Amino acid sequence: MSTTLTVDGMSCGSCESTVVEALEGVEGVDAASADHERGRATVEGDADELDLVVAVQDAGYGASA
Repeated sequence: MSTTLTVDGMSCGSCESTVVEALEGVEGVDAASADHERGRATVEGDADELDLVVAVQDAGYGASA
């Protein structure tokens, strides 16, 4: 299953890395990617959407599913 999140506050590659690391720490995530230019993150796996949003928010960025 693929989930796309809208992420606010990413402005560079380092931001993308931080978001990906946060998402990969969520149970059920098989892979994650982020694109600061589009303001999106994509997750493969069957993680709960709320857990994904909270992980990104805890990393310091705004997120919504």
